[in-house]
Amino acid sequence: MCDVCLWLADTAEERGRGLMGVTNLGTAAGMAFVFERPTSGSFYMFQTVTPLSIGWFAPGGALVSMADMAPCESDVRSQCDRFPAGAEFDLAIEVFQGDLAAVGIEPGSSARLIKGTEAEACPAASTL
Repeated sequence: MCDVCLWLADTAEERGRGLMGVTNLGTAAGMAFVFERPTSGSFYMFQTVTPLSIGWFAPGGALVSMADMAPCESDVRSQCDRFPAGAEFDLAIEVFQGDLAAVGIEPGSSARLIKGTEAEACPAASTL
């Protein structure tokens, strides 16, 4: 088990913006995308300048799948590649590409967010 500090995207607007334009996460390890209900939607890299890796988690926390995602070079959102999970999920975690294992996400992993633990900022030294 590990604790990881993540930016939180739990509204439609925050999930839609995601990590667009982000090149520095500060002390956060990435971003958690939280959905009110299970979804089978896909992610894309429109206006996202940094290559990312993503892990999708089913309701209950089991890892559904993972992917590496390259930035979309098009100025047209609809021309960007889509990255589907391949199954329903209610949590997705994005990190800079190659960092999933560093935050404990690998085959057989599970994840859950603990309600009420949101902080204004991640601590200077986080435990991964």
